[in-house]
Order: sequence, then structure tokens, then C-alpha cells
Amino acid sequence: MSYGDKTLKCRECGADFAFTAGEQEFYAARGLQNEPGRCPECRASRRAQRSGGSSWGGGYSRAPREMHSAVCAECGAQTQVPFVPRNDKPIYCSPCYDKVRRR
Repeated sequence: MSYGDKTLKCRECGADFAFTAGEQEFYAARGLQNEPGRCPECRASRRAQRSGGSSWGGGYSRAPREMHSAVCAECGAQTQVPFVPRNDKPIYCSPCYDKVRRR
């Protein structure tokens, strides 16, 4: 079966959006018979609301990371790291870490 791009109207925001041939093939391959009723932005927004605002889904929310202050061993700048700094290993700020990692 050949597909062609279609223009649909979002039932939530009323905006026109494209239902591309590739998306139609994707829907058909998974046995989905109904066309999408919402534009991609409204679908993403609805998905985020259902999952509690988490971008990784599952309905679970993650506690914010506890950050710790440290001094970069390379340039001496103040930085924040998501672990408790220990004195036996150097800590780098992001730009210095990128440089050290490439060595």
C-alpha cells in the first residue's frame, strides 16, 4: 500500500499538522487503525502529564540530584558534582573534564 502525506487538525489546540507517509507506515506496521488526533506537541505534552512530568516515562518521578561543591584540579574553578568529593581522586569542571577525557 502506498501512503501520501496528509494534513490533519489537532483536536486539542486546533493547529494543522502533517501526518507523513512514514508515520502512516509506522502506524500500519503496528496495527494502529486510527489517525492521530493530536499534533506532536500536544501528544508530547499529554504524555508528560500522564507520566508525572518526567521525560523518561514510567509514571515515576526522580528526586533532584544532590550536588556537592568542589574545586577543579586543573583550573581551580568552583564546580558542582553529583557525588561526595574524596581527596584521593582529582575532580574536574566540565570543560577540563572534556580535555582530560580526550587525552
